[in-house]
Amino acid sequence: MNYNQNHKIAQITSKTLIIGIDIAKHHHVARAQDYRGIELGSTCFFDNIKEGFSTFMEWIN
Repeated sequence: MNYNQNHKIAQITSKTLIIGIDIAKHHHVARAQDYRGIELGSTCFFDNIKEGFSTFMEWIN
């Protein structure tokens, strides 16, 4: 690994929330995990519309 990658990895702490999103044309899927890679909560499915984004933001909070 190079310096930049090590620096990025070092920024992840026990307080870090990692959210991954699978972006598609109409329907998206998101999931959250902690710094160890353990999944938190349930998977979030939301549509590519304003109400879907609001659903996603509520899920994050």
